[in-house]
Amino acid sequence: MIAVEREWKPRILGLGGTTRPASTSERALRAALDFAERAGAQTDLLLADDLAFPAYAPERGAPEPRVERLVDLARRADGVIVASPGFHGGPSGLIKNALDHLEELRGDERPYLDGRAIGCIVCAAGWQATATTLAALRSTAHALRAWPTPLGVTINSTPAGDVDPVTAAAPQLGLLVEQVVGLARWRHAAAEVEVGA
Repeated sequence: MIAVEREWKPRILGLGGTTRPASTSERALRAALDFAERAGAQTDLLLADDLAFPAYAPERGAPEPRVERLVDLARRADGVIVASPGFHGGPSGLIKNALDHLEELRGDERPYLDGRAIGCIVCAAGWQATATTLAALRSTAHALRAWPTPLGVTINSTPAGDVDPVTAAAPQLGLLVEQVVGLARWRHAAAEVEVGA
């Protein structure tokens, strides 16, 4: 009998959106995860309702089930895609709070998001907030030991004519996903070589 090796599928965690269903950031995140699935990845999606938990406070003790789910999915993720609205020059409190809860990964063998790619998507009603929010998300990603992808996607959610902003950003979203999935595959291949050595 011939053993057939199954193709390894990276696991990509998407988190983001706003409390408004079908917000631009939610639609952009869903589009990015669709690209990831077409690239052969497994995906997990956490939206506003999944991320609406109390402000991070380490002294609280055991986290609630929704926080445990976030931490578990982040622990198993080979890459992460975050989509946030730009609120007054930074990410929404909802998204920042979710990222703060990843402090629960500090004691892991692979702490925080160490060595994993994180793709950052920012949506706002104007370009100024997208740029400052993207810089803030990238800084947070670095603090979590992740590797922000070279491309971060900014989307002006104010439509220009009949053009849907998320549809217009599809080429950039696809490239961001290529970078997240590509790094995950590269790291997996490097680990396989190391194990085989």
